[in-house]
Amino acid sequence: MKYLSVLFLVIIISCKPSQKNFTAQQVIDKTIVTSGADKIANSDLKFKFRDKEYIANRKSNGSFKLTRKYKDEKIGFISDILSNKGFKKLINGTPYQVNDSIANVQSNAVNSVHYFSVLPYGLNDKAVHKKLLPPSTIKGKEYYKIEVTFSENGGGEDFEDVFIYWIGKKDFLLDYLAYSYHTNEGGKRFRAINKEVVKNGIRFVNYDNYETLDTSIPLVDIDKSFEENQLKKLSEINLENIEVTIL
Repeated sequence: MKYLSVLFLVIIISCKPSQKNFTAQQVIDKTIVTSGADKIANSDLKFKFRDKEYIANRKSNGSFKLTRKYKDEKIGFISDILSNKGFKKLINGTPYQVNDSIANVQSNAVNSVHYFSVLPYGLNDKAVHKKLLPPSTIKGKEYYKIEVTFSENGGGEDFEDVFIYWIGKKDFLLDYLAYSYHTNEGGKRFRAINKEVVKNGIRFVNYDNYETLDTSIPLVDIDKSFEENQLKKLSEINLENIEVTIL
């Protein structure tokens, strides 16, 4: 009887499902759905960031219009608009021609704010390459660690930038991100969640923005530097007056 009990126990244990080993793609897919970011693809979004208003109109067929609006005391009301058709600038509602180099800088600035505002939406774009790194623990919470790089074709002006995302192992929510960039002599940044808000089932996150005091620290180890208080807080990335409509 004793041997039968042991045999039964072995069978029960062997039949239990093993913990799933997720791929980088599966982790990203789950966090997009968990955070409600999949709804972004067919939505109208409006928010304020610092002294400017941002409006994003996206449709499920892939069309988009990303707008930045602000007032210049000398010039008047300015709208910078990036869409499938390219970039254009309006001053007091009238089209204003800018040269290609300025258009590239300003369209990148518009795209950057809109890109970060709706993460993890966008991490399944065709130009995105995802790699699963060894897991990490920050403030006692376990995270999947995903490295993202970009193809030159379709990766934008900053395709050489490298990103790392920390996604909770249990809740599949994005709490931290870091990136290295090459413009303006280059550098590294680390962003840590300071607040989250949910609007129409979509999670939006505000971050504290940090830089490395030691520039030799590899990007992949920047979370360790954060844990050891070796990063310097530069600013806060706060989205205000968020309004979102699911189409």
